[in-house]
Amino acid sequence: MRKPLIAGNWKMNMTDGETKHFLNDLKNLRVSDNVEACIISPFTSLKTLTEELKHTNISTGAQNMYFEDSGAFTGEISPNMLKDLGVDYVIIGHSERRTIFKEDDELLNKKIISALTHKLKPILCCGENLEQRESNNHEKIVESQIRSDLKGISEKELKSKLVIAYEPIWAIGTGKTASSDDAQSMCKFIRNLLTEMYSKDLADSVRIQYGGSVKPENVTDIMSKEDIDGALVGGASLEAESFSKLINYGE
Repeated sequence: MRKPLIAGNWKMNMTDGETKHFLNDLKNLRVSDNVEACIISPFTSLKTLTEELKHTNISTGAQNMYFEDSGAFTGEISPNMLKDLGVDYVIIGHSERRTIFKEDDELLNKKIISALTHKLKPILCCGENLEQRESNNHEKIVESQIRSDLKGISEKELKSKLVIAYEPIWAIGTGKTASSDDAQSMCKFIRNLLTEMYSKDLADSVRIQYGGSVKPENVTDIMSKEDIDGALVGGASLEAESFSKLINYGE
C-alpha cells in the first residue's frame, strides 16, 4: 500500500520569518497520519524547517541541489549540506529548472545518482508543454525524460526512495488543471513504463504524484485515482490552513 505524499513546493517564496509564522499556524491545525506531508522550502528556510519539524510527522525537502559534494561551484548547494540539515527529499528536474535554467537530462541523471548516494529521496519531475500535449507527443516526451534521468540506476538503488511527480507544464501556475482522468492516464503510463524498465514490484512501490494547480477544491478528485499517490503543490501550500486542507483531503 503506497502512502500518499502531499508535498508543498514553496518555490521562491517565504522568508525565514514567514516560515516561522507558517509553522506556528500549522501547529494549531490538523495533520493527518494517513498522508505523508512534506514542505519543500527555499534553502534559506531549511534549517528552521528541519529544526521545527524534527519531532513531527512532517517531512522536509529542498528544491534543487548540485551533484558534486563540494568545490568551486558558486551559488550551488551540495547533497552533503542537505544531509547535514536533516532534509528528507530533494526535487530534481522541476519544469522551471528544465525550461528557465536549461537543465538537461544528462545533468539531472547525475543529480539523481548523487541524491541516492547520499540517501536523499529524489522527487523526479517530468511533464510536457502545451504544444507537445496538443500534438499528442506527451507520452513520448515523458518517457524520454524518465529513461534519460534514470539511466544507469539500478532497481535496488531506487526501491523505497524514488518519487515521480508528473507535472504538465501548461498546468503549472496557470490556473489550468489536467482533468483527473488525464492525470490518471499519464500516471498509469509512467507506472507501466517503470514496469518495463525495471519490474512490476518496483513500479507498484513508487509513488507517483500529480502537480499542476492543485488546490483544496480539486485535490480529493485527483487523489481518488488509482495511480495517483500524492500531489506536488505550489501556491496552495503557502498558507497553513490551505496546506492543512490538502493534507486532510477526503476527511
